[in-house]
Amino acid sequence: MKTSKIFRGDKVIWVVFLLLSIISLVEVYSSIGLYAYSLPGSHPTGLFLKHLAIVIATYIAIIFISRINYRYFSRFAMLAYWITLVLLAVMLMLHGGRWLQFHGFQFQPSEIAKVVLIIFVARMLAVKKDHVTELGTFLQLLIYIVLVVVLILPENFSMAALIFMVCYLMLIIGGVRRSYWWRLLFALLLVGGVAMFVMVKTGTNDTQSTDGDDVLHRSGIWAERVDNWLHPNDTILSQENMAKMAIARGGGFGAGIGNTVHARLMTQAHNDFIYAIIIEETGMIGGIVVFLLYSILYFRCIRLAWRCKGKFGALTVVGLGTIIYLQALTNMCVAVGVLPVTGQTLPFISYGGTAYLFLGCGLGVIQSVADDVYGSEKKRTEQKSMELNSTEQV
Repeated sequence: MKTSKIFRGDKVIWVVFLLLSIISLVEVYSSIGLYAYSLPGSHPTGLFLKHLAIVIATYIAIIFISRINYRYFSRFAMLAYWITLVLLAVMLMLHGGRWLQFHGFQFQPSEIAKVVLIIFVARMLAVKKDHVTELGTFLQLLIYIVLVVVLILPENFSMAALIFMVCYLMLIIGGVRRSYWWRLLFALLLVGGVAMFVMVKTGTNDTQSTDGDDVLHRSGIWAERVDNWLHPNDTILSQENMAKMAIARGGGFGAGIGNTVHARLMTQAHNDFIYAIIIEETGMIGGIVVFLLYSILYFRCIRLAWRCKGKFGALTVVGLGTIIYLQALTNMCVAVGVLPVTGQTLPFISYGGTAYLFLGCGLGVIQSVADDVYGSEKKRTEQKSMELNSTEQV
């Protein structure tokens, strides 16, 4: 069987994903040791095999989803949206954490939400394309977006912010009247600025409060992270400082694969700070290569959206491509100290779980759109060729 029949869609995106997954397997194996030994009954090999299983499952998911006509996702977007909303509400009411457990299986509803909401917003913009400039349509879309963001916000500020930014971009591209989104941007900047000022000034005094039933307790943690970023203390052995030391040790060409020192001291070396370990082992050259891989992936998504004839497909690809790219940039910026700690993983590289799998499902939707676009273009080319041959024969 030809590989083109198995790996449908954009071949460049497939190659990028393959390279990212290879980097993931190598770096997770290299950096997961301390985390594994910190868990009772765990072993690095066992956790690595679990990660390998997630990577394989993600490949299967992408291959399966890419074979489905992407227009079907529009039909079920509304149902998926409300199911996701219920899951987020249940998560918040039960314990206010990020995880839901079901018969021994745990997952993060927010990881499902970011893919579902993007597809849902793309559908709404496509369905209401003739009324998208109206204030009522704008407010309706805004309510749908805010409902999800508000439920994610208490326990995952950075995720809520990323999702809102992507949906905001989709509203702009989708044709919402400029005056609406400019006013919204001004209001957000004003509210966000005031909230950040208040948190930094008063929130750090409350960071010792860890009452899990209080969904607002994390505001102190956000404030502490911002304060640590604005006023770093280089004398403590924090995850952030060790990430900086790992990057400094990596230099231009790195210490070599498997020769990390700082991953042996970091509990999040396989996850939030894996980019720092990549640079420690492969140098700035490796760091640049990873950045370029994400940039190529995003460029291919934008190119695909431009060639897509349908508004739903184009907006879906733009939204999903942007969330992957923004999350990658956020993780990399945190590792090098440009942003405060956010807890965002490096897509398709950090240790696998629901974040890896569901983002892979989003990539499968992108490949479904690509398969449709390239298939349609091929048919049009063949049809023109047949018409030209018929004309020449006459």
